Amino acid sequence: MKQHLFSLVATLMGAFGFLSCGAQQTVGDDTFTTANGKMVRIVPYYHACLMIDCDGYKIQVDPVANAQYSYDNVGPTSLILITHEHGDHFNKATVAKLRGADTKIIANPDVAKQIEGSQAMSNGDTLTLANGIHIKAVPAFNITPGHTQYHPKGRDDGYIIIVDDLTIYVAGDTEDIGEMADLKGKVDIAFLPCNQPYTMTPEQLVKVARIIQPKILYPYHYGDTDLSGVAAQLGGIDVRMRGMK
Repeated sequence: MKQHLFSLVATLMGAFGFLSCGAQQTVGDDTFTTANGKMVRIVPYYHACLMIDCDGYKIQVDPVANAQYSYDNVGPTSLILITHEHGDHFNKATVAKLRGADTKIIANPDVAKQIEGSQAMSNGDTLTLANGIHIKAVPAFNITPGHTQYHPKGRDDGYIIIVDDLTIYVAGDTEDIGEMADLKGKVDIAFLPCNQPYTMTPEQLVKVARIIQPKILYPYHYGDTDLSGVAAQLGGIDVRMRGMK
């Protein structure tokens, strides 16, 4: 991304529009303004569940209602993105709860088979929505011996969401795969998972963040993993903890 974006992220304010959390935001929300004036609000719920609100176009990622978050008051949902079929990422009842007449659902092929009217995206597929938002499905899988059965190569998705000049990477359940090198210098905001044996170790998370070099990093899907030392190892990257266990 442009150099001015990097410098303005450092101050969290300015012409690019990195704003501090204010009265219009719930705790943990972050709001950004793209170069074309679109407001993008990121709402981390918990674990792997989050919302990206692009000027009222609401994208729910891996929504699963439970005691931690009910999804009762999120309002109309424009797009649902589902990375894979595990119960902490995909729940049919929650999808039905959020689905309206005009809701678009995109999922990896295994999940798409289970949701009538959804659209399957395999690794490498791209889609441009009518409002100009770009979606790309990217690989997400395990590579550690003895762990590859959890998320085999080629089955699950991560997603790149591009709104104007703002690029958001939601990695899904993955380890530090070689394909992530293709994202170097191209990501503004990254959600990276960290809980072995299912996703990454803290060491893998740091390695990936150094390769991708996002402006802002949200560790997520981390359970009881100790991430207290991560930020200190990632100078120049704004690491934001939002309780996404």
